[in-house]
Amino acid sequence: MGRRHKAHKVAKRGNPLDYAVATRDRATLDMVKDAIAHKEVLLAFQPIVKAGAPNTPAFFEGLIRVLDETGRVIPAKDFMNSVADTETGRQLDCLSVELSLRALAANPTLRLSVNMSARSIGYRRWMKTLENGLKRNPTIAERLILEISEPTAMQVPELVMDFMDELQAKGIAFALDDYASDLTSFRYFKEFFFDILKVDGQFTRNIHQDAENQILAGAMASIARQFDIFTVATRVETVEDAGVLTHLGFDCLQGFLFGAPTVNPPWQSNKRKQSAA
Repeated sequence: MGRRHKAHKVAKRGNPLDYAVATRDRATLDMVKDAIAHKEVLLAFQPIVKAGAPNTPAFFEGLIRVLDETGRVIPAKDFMNSVADTETGRQLDCLSVELSLRALAANPTLRLSVNMSARSIGYRRWMKTLENGLKRNPTIAERLILEISEPTAMQVPELVMDFMDELQAKGIAFALDDYASDLTSFRYFKEFFFDILKVDGQFTRNIHQDAENQILAGAMASIARQFDIFTVATRVETVEDAGVLTHLGFDCLQGFLFGAPTVNPPWQSNKRKQSAA
């Protein structure tokens, strides 16, 4: 029996759970790599609506998706943890911004946010993709929002601040995503000049039944307002929650109540109808 095969058997026998997790992560990473190689990566779009005017999208969020070998659309939550710290994660960030720039160029009235990891700051291919898109259409910058999650922002805070300063000067806005999902710090309000604050769903979901979260979410909205930061409450799924969050002063709401992410956004449907007319 070869040495590698023995080690393989020991790993399985020593900690079955760790082995199962590692095997799953490798399979997920291989699936994503294959999707990238075959250009089977796309965006799903979810509306973010004005509080009190749920029929009026303020902007859309572009969420990365990959297709597996059967053609199924796989959401980011099913693969992002496995690729976030890898080169594949950086490639996905590049594709996210590339697809977003393409959508913005094709739709002059569209405003779009897209996720990126702070780990991609300084990744040359990502910046080159953005620069090329802005050169082709300078109006895109003022309609592009880059979302950076709270946990990754705190990994390299000084780098994030410099990066934001550079791109905000070009007209690009920044959103702090998943706020309060980790170790919440008021430092974000004082030192980071985010344009938008997206409060994590653990504080907004079922908020109409949770008096403590009403206090906390209301405080976040109030503090953000004092710093002139636009607020978005995420994972809004019921009319009751939407009413409470609107009363607490949130500017916008996002969640399945207003629309699930779709790879067939309304502006594409409208174009198809016009072509058929």
